[in-house]
Amino acid sequence: MGKSKRIFVIADFKDEKTWSIFVDERRIVKGFIRLGQDVQRFSHRNMVMQCSPLPSKRLARYFAIKKAKEVLLKQIKYYYPDIVLAFNMKYLNPETVLAMREQAPNTIFIGRDGDPFPEKFPARLATAKEMDIVIMPSAGRFLQTYKDAGVKCCAFIPFCCDPDIQYKYEMEDKWQTDIVFTGTAEHSRLQRNDDRYNITKRLSQMPNAKLYGCFGRPKTDGLDSFRALSNAKIGLSINIANDVRLYHSDRFINIQACGTFTLAKRTPGYELMFIDGMHLKYFDTVDDFFQLADWYLKHEQEREKIAQAGMKRAHSEFNCERIAQLMLDLVEKGTYQAQWAEIL
Repeated sequence: MGKSKRIFVIADFKDEKTWSIFVDERRIVKGFIRLGQDVQRFSHRNMVMQCSPLPSKRLARYFAIKKAKEVLLKQIKYYYPDIVLAFNMKYLNPETVLAMREQAPNTIFIGRDGDPFPEKFPARLATAKEMDIVIMPSAGRFLQTYKDAGVKCCAFIPFCCDPDIQYKYEMEDKWQTDIVFTGTAEHSRLQRNDDRYNITKRLSQMPNAKLYGCFGRPKTDGLDSFRALSNAKIGLSINIANDVRLYHSDRFINIQACGTFTLAKRTPGYELMFIDGMHLKYFDTVDDFFQLADWYLKHEQEREKIAQAGMKRAHSEFNCERIAQLMLDLVEKGTYQAQWAEIL
């Protein structure tokens, strides 16, 4: 094995939350460490709150952001990183990235944006221009937006899973249900996706479905997030945007990693990741979803066969070590090898 790289990761690790174990950033850090790299975490929002004399998160942004920036720059200066990976570019600005570059002039800077519609966030695009690489769990026009903004290298990097804690859990009465959905019915800052809202609204009225995080229902905490997925017969995967090539949320990977049969809204490019009828089933309309759900609830053998194949695929192709390695390949070679690779 070659010399370990020092990787400085800036993210919102949500250290104060019980569901911090659920965030993708945690999995990527674990993947890097498993690969023998050294990782220094910097939980930006938590640092801002720690530096603030006020308990309000909104006020802390004004009173502590300068101090948090000083801490960030000092840590980077004395860590001598080979790579700086900014998972949340919304917490940075171009001036901060340039200041980090002054402290670490030979470092590769990577920014990641997991949100859809990047054109709606011009400040984030400005920050991205100062990065060497921008990665997204999306190709298509979302990734092209960053390329058009002047980013040198833009690449599709999917969300990942952690087979150590994402697998088929033992059945518990508390979590068992026919259909599960985790997440919001609509995005607070974006236009409503009618299919997503209409499906989840109908599910919220069904006694054999459980929803977490929408319509006033609480989120799950810690490993219970994976138990909730694992104990369902069917998991719903649908995005805010379903017409953009390869765009997905972590839900798309999480459901399959937990061994649950997945019904996913068909999106361009998905067949390169998971094959219809082999690893999961795709649906096209609201009626299509409920017809497929009804059929697979009545055909357990077919449902479980696909669920097992989907979990195997998620664990082998999208585990955190493999996705972390693809990021390293992108840095070292300018490319990576995967059937679904997209680099601009």
